[in-house]
Amino acid sequence: MLLPLDDNAGTPLYEQLYRVLKSWIVNEAEAGERLPSVRALAKENRLSRTTVESAYAQLYAEGYIQSRPRSGYYVAEDLLSVHSPHSLPSDSPEPRSGAGSESCYDFCPARLSREIFPMKLWRRLTLQALQEDLDMGAYPEGQGESGLRRALADYLNRIRGTRCRPDQIVLCAGFSEAVSLAAALIDLLPRTLAIEYPGYRLTEQIFTEHGYDIKWVGVGARGIDLEALESTSARVLYTTPSRQYPTGVTLPIAKRQALLEWAERNSAYLLEDDYDSELNYLHRPIPAMQGLDRGGRVLYLGTFSKSLSPALRVAYLVLPDALLERYRSLSRSHFAQVSLPLQKTLELFITGGHWERHLRRVRTLNRRRHDRMLKALQRELGDEIEILSSGGGLAIPVRPRVAIDLVKLREVAATKGLRLYLASDFYGKDWEALRMGFGGLSEEQIDAGVAELAKLWRELRER
Repeated sequence: MLLPLDDNAGTPLYEQLYRVLKSWIVNEAEAGERLPSVRALAKENRLSRTTVESAYAQLYAEGYIQSRPRSGYYVAEDLLSVHSPHSLPSDSPEPRSGAGSESCYDFCPARLSREIFPMKLWRRLTLQALQEDLDMGAYPEGQGESGLRRALADYLNRIRGTRCRPDQIVLCAGFSEAVSLAAALIDLLPRTLAIEYPGYRLTEQIFTEHGYDIKWVGVGARGIDLEALESTSARVLYTTPSRQYPTGVTLPIAKRQALLEWAERNSAYLLEDDYDSELNYLHRPIPAMQGLDRGGRVLYLGTFSKSLSPALRVAYLVLPDALLERYRSLSRSHFAQVSLPLQKTLELFITGGHWERHLRRVRTLNRRRHDRMLKALQRELGDEIEILSSGGGLAIPVRPRVAIDLVKLREVAATKGLRLYLASDFYGKDWEALRMGFGGLSEEQIDAGVAELAKLWRELRER
């Protein structure tokens, strides 16, 4: 298989290879067809094995290919036919906040370290924004400033693989306000929302306040249980397909297509929360499901909380055209939810190229902390714990393989300056785990904190 790759292009070879292979899978390959071996493809195209392995790893992560032991890689059997009206287009572009603590080691699963925020740059851009000719005597654009929405649309289409226009974007004052707006816009009967279980309880609370019944749908190793979803009367599904919250599962492409077909068939909507999508330490970020949508069934939600700052309280919704007119008829559409100076500063941050440089820095710093946490857990607790997921986000969830009272462990740890977080506080007793956050700790603190935790763990088990 000789492929059209260009050494002189600005795009890395592994990414070129990934895109060419994805296009071949979508437009030409048959389900179950075998891919060339890593060695053969590398030799024929004069590539390193690392380049081919990286491209195959990304295709595998997104569910386009499957691995068979001692046999190689094959096109995924469960991909929908490329002749289907919902087939993937070949030209696709590519607990949420935590308060501070007096604890010595705060393993908050949703905290960034102070050093990550580019304070000096932000001060300079804020001053630059205030020196522009801002009309502080008028209400800003209700949907958000057009310049910021253009910058966001360009970023989302180019990096996250969405297909959106600036006029589809609505700026919101944080996650809660964005979800509340989505609940108000979707006016379907019955008013039933399906949420992945385990999933984000705040979404349940907000939709309940809007009069929705809630149906929890289980998540397994390959994502949401489609049969269970079909058995509900839900007309809305809240989903985190790029990195499921909190299990870390990535929804394969075939299931994404199946969800879009479910939404079309039931005239339903999908609220796609692109949670943690930018904090992927093993692969390129998984493209958003919104980019596959041809029927206008996806509302796409993103925030700056995990990659820039939860203190800014900025989120955004990308609305399908069918909901735009309804949005513009709401009273809230006439009043901006985010201050004008903050919007202008954020616009300068994105258009100046600082945002993408910042994301590379955030991924590098947090990848090191992630790897340090993973090694510390394996070194200190070894076979006594099960790592439930890793490779992204700001926390590693672990589950005991031995008998231990995690509630008691948390109480004892608090007296020693360790702050621990249990999954059951958010998801109920059916899904329990320690959520070992690393984002707010230095690498040295991670080593020392996990060592202290392991000491308390053993003392409690010996009692």
